[in-house]
Amino acid sequence: MKPALFLLLLAWTVTSAAHAAPSRSGLLAQDGLALRAGSAVRTRFASAVSRDSPHPSQPNNHPTPLTLQRGNGPEPSTLDAHRCPEVACGNILRDLYEGLVAEDARGRLIPGMAERWQVSTDGRVWTFHLRESLRWSNGEALTAGHIVASFRRAFSPATAAPFAVHFDAVDNAALVQRGKLPPERLGISAPDPRTIVFRLSRSAALPQLLLLPIGYPVYLPALREFGPQHTRPGHLVSNGAYRLRAWTPQASLTLERNNRYRDRAPIGRINFLVTEDAASELQRFQAGDLHITETVPPQALPQLRKRFGTQLRISPYLGTMWLGLNLTRPPLRGNVALREALSLAVDRDKLTRYITGLGETPAYGVVPPGVADYRPALLPWAKATQVQRERLARQRYQQAGYSQASPLQIELRYNTSTPHRRMNLAIAAMWREVLGARVTLRNEEWKVFVGNRAQRVITQAFRGGWIADVNDPRNFLANFESGSVTNWSGVDDPQFDALLRAADNASSPELRGRGLQRAETRLLAQHAVIPIYFYTSKHLVRPEVEGFEANALDHHASRFLRFGGVGR
Repeated sequence: MKPALFLLLLAWTVTSAAHAAPSRSGLLAQDGLALRAGSAVRTRFASAVSRDSPHPSQPNNHPTPLTLQRGNGPEPSTLDAHRCPEVACGNILRDLYEGLVAEDARGRLIPGMAERWQVSTDGRVWTFHLRESLRWSNGEALTAGHIVASFRRAFSPATAAPFAVHFDAVDNAALVQRGKLPPERLGISAPDPRTIVFRLSRSAALPQLLLLPIGYPVYLPALREFGPQHTRPGHLVSNGAYRLRAWTPQASLTLERNNRYRDRAPIGRINFLVTEDAASELQRFQAGDLHITETVPPQALPQLRKRFGTQLRISPYLGTMWLGLNLTRPPLRGNVALREALSLAVDRDKLTRYITGLGETPAYGVVPPGVADYRPALLPWAKATQVQRERLARQRYQQAGYSQASPLQIELRYNTSTPHRRMNLAIAAMWREVLGARVTLRNEEWKVFVGNRAQRVITQAFRGGWIADVNDPRNFLANFESGSVTNWSGVDDPQFDALLRAADNASSPELRGRGLQRAETRLLAQHAVIPIYFYTSKHLVRPEVEGFEANALDHHASRFLRFGGVGR
């Protein structure tokens, strides 16, 4: 299909979708847009309030030298560090909390609560030594006992921590999470108030894993007193460079400097603004309402560079966008040929050229390039032309039992966002043109989407993907392990699980990498997901903001940022 014809088809898809039978999720999304519009009015009203306003629940969103305005994408699903499943809450928690290990502006490991650590020669025992005089944001002393108790809560079955699966190397972690052992049997202990010991059943990159939100200490007295409301302003007690001041749903979260943190943050107040729509976020940046955007809407890269110059920051990013496929229900359950046909029909080159267009590269695997000590696996037809892929796609479609006379009917679900909408409209158009499939698009507000995706009840094909939490290929592949809470596709493959375990027990990093590559090859053969592209990080950063450094995980803690080099 020629580019002009592709764009014409995309425009037709947008028009036809607008006149399609309305879905319940679409109506909900429209209601959500109305709510966000009202929130924007509230935000601008709040910006007119004096900094000395007697109503601290109203955040000050006007850019001043005292306040950093950050776009943050969708409304965070939670500020419970142990239950955080996505980037939106991770960005905020990184300012509110600090783990045993931290990272600097360039993504390099640095001491956090622990001033130093060491590992035994067999890699099975890690010992962390805490700094002196650690404090919670309420002024109370923070000890090793508090940290161990927080980890026990994180791994308890009731918490259902989404990242607990990545800590299965910790002694008894999996058994504790499944309720087979009490939390006290977790392989994490505090022999004294300033020492924490982790005992592992296999080698693991533990310092990198401790960067995850599950490694942050949760203040358990507030949890006992307030229950789920312990994350609200006035209740949340943290230990990072900032503390929570205000939270206006669907509008913003305001953080203020935590004066009990050991290092004084240069910027006194941070506003994380809900910017679920990338185009609207760009408008707010141009209007001067934002200092940093969470992303940049799809536009021609040369024009963006000409328009914004050095304010545009595009960097390699350890992340993969894919479409998840629900393997637990028809029509995708037990039909590998159909899943492969859908994957083959997607023209990734056109998507990254005309839809995203900001340096993303087509993906034919799950693990992105650039992950340390790893050579990613590829789909067998990755080197074929798109014409060859589409020919094979039609063959697989027929083998799966579908035809023009008896077409596939499938739903493609995504969370409300301009870039996601454009991407999924284009993919639906490709499935229709190449295969003759009848595609219904469902867009949902973020929290609704996350819940439906996790339950695997009404989903068929859906937006998926993974942004690396740590620079490790297993961080991507563990999402497909049987029983993982992030196994949104419902993969249940004993052979894949066995290959992961074999890699875990490898005697060297080289052998581990080879083992993980075999596991990825097995996963790709099942076509449980459709890899689409590898991410780049994309931000707009105003010239007066200094300290914003590119890094592979796209982590930008506010404590490393400053205005014009002057701390306030």
